[in-house]
Amino acid sequence: MDISLASMDDSPTTPLKAFATFLIRHHSDQLRSIAHSPDPKLHYPLFVEFAELMDDDPPLARLLFSRPTDYLRIFDDAAVWAHMIILGDSKGSMNGVKKDFIHVRINVTGSPLEFPETFPSIGSVRVKHHGVLLTLKGTVIRSGTIKMYEGERWYICRKCKHKFPVYPELETRNSIQLPSFCPSQRSKPCEGKSFECLEGSVVRHDYQEIKIQESTQVLGVGSIPRSVLVILKDDLVDLVKAGDDVIVTGVLSAKWSPDLKDVRCDLDPMLIANHVRRTNELKVEVDIPDDIIMKFTQFWSNFKDTPLKGRNAILRGICPQVFGLFTVKLAVALTLIGGVQHVDISGTKVRGTGKSQFLKFAAKLSNRAVITTGLGSTSAGLTVAAVKDGGEWMLEAGALVLADGGLCCIDEVDSMREHDRATIHEAMEQQTISVAKAGLVTTLSTRTIVFGATNPKGHYDPEQPLSVNTTLSGPLLSRFDIVLVLLDTKNPEWDAVVSSHILYESEQEKGKRDNDLSNNWPLTMLRRYIQFVKGYFRPVLTQEAEQIISNYYQLQRRSAMDNAARTTVRMLESLIRLAQAHARLMFRNEVTRLDAITAILCIESSMMTSALVDSVGNALHSNFTENPDEEYAKQETLILDKLKSVDE
Repeated sequence: MDISLASMDDSPTTPLKAFATFLIRHHSDQLRSIAHSPDPKLHYPLFVEFAELMDDDPPLARLLFSRPTDYLRIFDDAAVWAHMIILGDSKGSMNGVKKDFIHVRINVTGSPLEFPETFPSIGSVRVKHHGVLLTLKGTVIRSGTIKMYEGERWYICRKCKHKFPVYPELETRNSIQLPSFCPSQRSKPCEGKSFECLEGSVVRHDYQEIKIQESTQVLGVGSIPRSVLVILKDDLVDLVKAGDDVIVTGVLSAKWSPDLKDVRCDLDPMLIANHVRRTNELKVEVDIPDDIIMKFTQFWSNFKDTPLKGRNAILRGICPQVFGLFTVKLAVALTLIGGVQHVDISGTKVRGTGKSQFLKFAAKLSNRAVITTGLGSTSAGLTVAAVKDGGEWMLEAGALVLADGGLCCIDEVDSMREHDRATIHEAMEQQTISVAKAGLVTTLSTRTIVFGATNPKGHYDPEQPLSVNTTLSGPLLSRFDIVLVLLDTKNPEWDAVVSSHILYESEQEKGKRDNDLSNNWPLTMLRRYIQFVKGYFRPVLTQEAEQIISNYYQLQRRSAMDNAARTTVRMLESLIRLAQAHARLMFRNEVTRLDAITAILCIESSMMTSALVDSVGNALHSNFTENPDEEYAKQETLILDKLKSVDE
C-alpha cells in the first residue's frame, strides 16, 4: 500500500483529486474517527451518500455510476489519501494512526439510483445492468462461511523497473492474469514481458458469499422468485444472516470457471457488493395517514356504549366469504395482533401471540407472510438446513426464518419432518433457531406468528385427546396459544343459514360495498388497523385483570383436564398475551376485566371439556350474536361466580 501512496503523491489523477477534495469537505469527521481507531490492519468503511455526491460534483457521480469497477477503486485510494491529509494537518492536536485500508461505501437512498431503471427486481436483472452501479432488494436465503481471498499484489518489470498492481478476478474464481507486456505509459513503450512479484505486497481480504431472493409479496400468481449470488468483502462480511431483508448496492458481474474444457461456459450472475443495508426493522411498519387514524378513533367513539358490537364489526371483515366461525375469527385477530413481547432479566424472549381460507386470508393481512405445508418447499423445510453449493457449505433458511417479523402459515402441520418437529419447539418458544450443522454454528431469529392447520388421522374420535387424533405431540400443541377443533357435524338448520349467507354474498358482489366502517371493513382498512394497534398500543394489566387470570390459572391447576400440558405456566403466558391482544383490538392501552374474561373464553374454546362453562360448543358453528354486549354480561357473571370459589 505504500507504493500506491507514493504514486498518488507524485501525480494524483483528476478524479482522485476531485473525490479526495469532496471527502475532506464533507466527511472530515468520518476521516478523523478512522484516524482515531488504533488498529492499522483493519478495513474501515467510509459512508458516502450518492445524492450528496450528485449535488456536489455531477460528472464525478456519473462516472461512478457508469464505471464503478474502476472508480470505486480510485475512490478507495482517494479516501486513504484524504485520510493522510487529515492526519498530517492535525498531528499536533491528536494521536492518529495511519490506515492503509479504507473503503468508500455508496448509499443510494434518496438518490435517482432508486428509480426502477437502476433499482430493478432480482428477476428483472438483464445484461444491460452489467458493469453499472446496481441496487437490488431481497431476502437472504443462504449465507456462506467467511473465507480469505487475495485482493491485489504488486509486480515490477525486470526491464524498466516499473511497478504496477494486479487484481485477481473474482469472475474467474480469483485467478491472476498477468499483462502480456509492461503496462508503463511512457513515451517509448517498454514492451517487457518478464515480471517479478514484490515481496510483502499481497493484500488479503475477508470474503463471504450469500444468496438473496426477491420477496414473494411483490410477485404475481404463478411467478417463481429469482435469486442472485452476492459477494461480501472486508467490513461487509457477517453483517447479515439468513432470513434478513437487505438492500444491496454493487456491481453486477458474472462467475465462470476457466478450468473446464470442452464444456459450455455458463455465466452465473453475481453482485459484488459495495454497500449493504438491513431493513429488518422496517418489516412491520406501515405508513398510516392521519385521516385513517381519525376514522379508527371515530369508529370507537360511535361504539363507546357497545364496545363488543364494534369489535364484532371488525371481526366480520376477517374472511367475510366464510359464514359465522366467530371463535375462529376472534382467534385469528388476537393472534395477528399479538401481546406485548416480554424479555426477562436473562434476555430470554417470551413469544408474542375454513382451514386453508383462513390461512390465506391471514397472510393477506400481514405485511410479511410465508405460506407452506408441513413438508416445506425445500430441504430447509420450516427451520433451516445446511446445503453444499459449489463445494462450500451454506445455511439455507426455511419458512419460519423467512417469515421473521411477520406470519408463517403452515398447512398440514402433522406432515412436518422429524427434524422440523424437534427444532420448531425452540422457534415458537424462544423466537430463535440455534444452528450447529456442517461446522456452521449460529442463531437465527424467528420472531414470527405461527398459524397451523391439520386434518385428523382418520375419523375424529371425541373420546381421544387431540394429540392422538392429530399425531401431534402434547409439547408441540402446548406451544400454540389457541387450538380450535372444527367438527363438521350434521345440522340442517346451520346448513340452511350457511347457504343463505353464500347467496347473500353473491348479491353483495354485484352492488357497491358500503364504505361505512360500522357495516364493512375492507381488507386494506383491516390490515392498516391491525398494523396500527400493534405499533401504537402497549397494554398493561390492571389489578382486576391480574386477579381474574390468576384465579382461573389456579382453578385449572386443580382440575384434571384432558390436556394436562396446557395447565402449565405456558397457559398462563397465553392468557396474558391474549388479554393484551384483545385490549389492542379494542383500541386500548389497558387490559381490563373484559379483556381477561375474553382471553379465558378463548382458552376454554381450546379444550374439549371446560372448567367454567357447561357447554363449550363447536367452534365451527359459533356465530355472531345480535347483542354481544348483553351475551357477554351473562357469561361474565357466570365466570366470576365460579372464580370466586378459588379465593374461598
